[in-house]
Amino acid sequence: MLRTVELSRHYQMGRSLVKALDRLTLSMVEGDFVALLGTSGSGKSTLLNLIGGLDQPTSGVLEVRSRNLAGLTRDELSVHRRDTVGMIFQSFNLVPTMTALENVALALMFAGVPKAEREGRAATLLEAMGLGDRRHHRPRELSGGEQQRVAVARALANNAPLLLADEPTGNLDSRTSRDIMQLIQTLHVRDGKTILLVTHDAALAATYARRTVTLLDGAMLSDTDA
Repeated sequence: MLRTVELSRHYQMGRSLVKALDRLTLSMVEGDFVALLGTSGSGKSTLLNLIGGLDQPTSGVLEVRSRNLAGLTRDELSVHRRDTVGMIFQSFNLVPTMTALENVALALMFAGVPKAEREGRAATLLEAMGLGDRRHHRPRELSGGEQQRVAVARALANNAPLLLADEPTGNLDSRTSRDIMQLIQTLHVRDGKTILLVTHDAALAATYARRTVTLLDGAMLSDTDA
């Protein structure tokens, strides 16, 4: 599913070279659930952005399903984001003027799915998230947990095989965090989704992931099985 070899992302800031990610070699097979652990600035979100096609590496190999993202054009990366990865963010990233249904259907619109079909599929996903009766509510009318469930439904809209979750419980209370993580675990166990979860919480990683990869200063510190 995923392979990196000597993957680096460096930034030039004035006279300083910032090594956000430095010569990282990592692999994931289909069906993995890997937690990416590390403090702020360790390179976790940088790696997720690279895998999600939101950024491009400075050097090294980054393959998703045997396709090297480093060589893709902007349009090809858009197709990669549409078809291969689903992304869940800490800040939800919902469009505030759209209803829950419209937010989920938006991902399908970009995929060229006809309106009637995308609204039907979005409604089905929201029902599966326990939000069937909230589909016409806008983000400001939803709790934090409900907004994150909408974000999960949006990430699943195109049935992408790889789910990237960047601190998905960071803005939630402990009970809601547990609900969201159990939902993500269900997607892994029941639906076979490959999960890469970014977190700073070692206990959360140990509870849900099969493997924990720890980063420090952009490099791998450890890679251990649960």
